[in-house]
Amino acid sequence: MAYIAVAIGIFLLIKGGDWLMRAAVALSLRFSIPKIVIGMTVVSLATSAPELIVSIQSALSGHPDLALGNVVGSNIANLGFVLAIIVMISPIEVTPSFYKTDWPMMILASLLLYIFLVFDKKLVAYEGTVLFILLLFLMVYLIKFQERAILDEPLEEDEILVISKTITYFLLGGFSLWLGSETLIKGAVTLAKNLGVSERIISVTIVSVGTSIPELSASIIAIMNKEKAISMGNLIGSNIFNILAVMGITSMIHPVEIQDPGLLRNDIWWMLGISFLILPFVFFPKRDKLGLIHGLILITLYGIFIFPLFM
Repeated sequence: MAYIAVAIGIFLLIKGGDWLMRAAVALSLRFSIPKIVIGMTVVSLATSAPELIVSIQSALSGHPDLALGNVVGSNIANLGFVLAIIVMISPIEVTPSFYKTDWPMMILASLLLYIFLVFDKKLVAYEGTVLFILLLFLMVYLIKFQERAILDEPLEEDEILVISKTITYFLLGGFSLWLGSETLIKGAVTLAKNLGVSERIISVTIVSVGTSIPELSASIIAIMNKEKAISMGNLIGSNIFNILAVMGITSMIHPVEIQDPGLLRNDIWWMLGISFLILPFVFFPKRDKLGLIHGLILITLYGIFIFPLFM
């Protein structure tokens, strides 16, 4: 039953995020909001909505390791799993924004999260506020000075929906996110107890991969349909948003305190390590391109991270 609850929770989170994005994009188009603003706000929020809702619900329910492990695990999965699969399917070009904004901001956000956690092993309201304010500054900078939004995902529908349909999508999306998060958290906690492992291990593996599925599916669909070029900045942008928005908002609502020392001793170092590793990857063996060899290395590293957790 725990496995079924986790599967249902992940499904509801994916559908809820999709419905919420459709409604929000339709509403933005109705009011003639530029696509760059839609990409930076609506789309980025919708694709990170599963992580946000799961983290907030976990913290409020007294499961802080699920909240933090979900974000740390998702960031590792985005690069070690999702990016690996994408570049093994089709090589991707690295855009100039990677050097100017994407990678530096991901590293800054990751280091800030580590610094805030390492001293007292918790993330409190004022630290979350600092993270969230940094996100606001980044969004203003990108909207004003960048040509493309950091999370300019291909949109499935560029049509203005009727108000009734938009409201229906909003309600369905919001309800699915709430119900999905409740189901996933209860299933994950039960699964951890049944397997005799900590909630942190379930969160950085099963839960994090589940909440990263929207990024993976959207990217693979884009490759298959030969839509606009897939930028690595899309996944890096998701990592930035996970830390600055998801952990920022969550800790402003409720303090997030580490219970399992493995999050600081092991998991966050994997997140930092893989994030740093992406920089030399874009120079070797071919500049500004990631391909099969990089994907194989990343997926191998992800396997090395995952499997020992269950030993």
